[in-house]
Amino acid sequence: MVKIFALSVLHKTDAGAVWLKSAYDVQSFSYFQRGSIQEFMGFVSKTIVERTQAASRQSVKEGEYLCHVYVRGDGLAGVVICDQEYPSRVAHTLITKFLDEFAAKYQPHSWPNLQEKDIEFNQLNVYLAKYQNPREADALTKIQEDLDETKIILHNTIEAVLERGEKLDDLVTKSEGLSLHAKGFYKTARKTNSCCTFG
Repeated sequence: MVKIFALSVLHKTDAGAVWLKSAYDVQSFSYFQRGSIQEFMGFVSKTIVERTQAASRQSVKEGEYLCHVYVRGDGLAGVVICDQEYPSRVAHTLITKFLDEFAAKYQPHSWPNLQEKDIEFNQLNVYLAKYQNPREADALTKIQEDLDETKIILHNTIEAVLERGEKLDDLVTKSEGLSLHAKGFYKTARKTNSCCTFG
């Protein structure tokens, strides 16, 4: 079953990445894990955006999931988290589409001052539902063939994206963006070797 779990828009600055808007579908996970999984997906998205150069794309494999990231030259960044069955090219085309629409609605000079609660951008929820269907997604890929020239760097683990000497465990421990519950979930999942397979 092909599945998209999260779509996110962030703004990457020299100080790090700032959330602008996200949409999640975590219904397939156990009810008690959903909050932690959503938090962890957000944490992973932000971490990878911060470690992706401007004007480049990456796909990071972690367990059975893929985290696709595109950081535009102007710092606007998009993330799609999906399972490995979902076509990478389609995920990257989708990111380009929602980032273009976001940039058309909110001008670049406004990004540093935007707060997620004030942003009206329901397209993420619409696309999260619509592009679960690979046939809709196939139509999307046909629209944008120019992506073929774009090099997408594929990493087999999130560790491959981290800077030399950085460890995911340390980042999780230091993160102020993760609740104690989400950190506990991560540690338990790590012990059972099912992390960062979100669940």
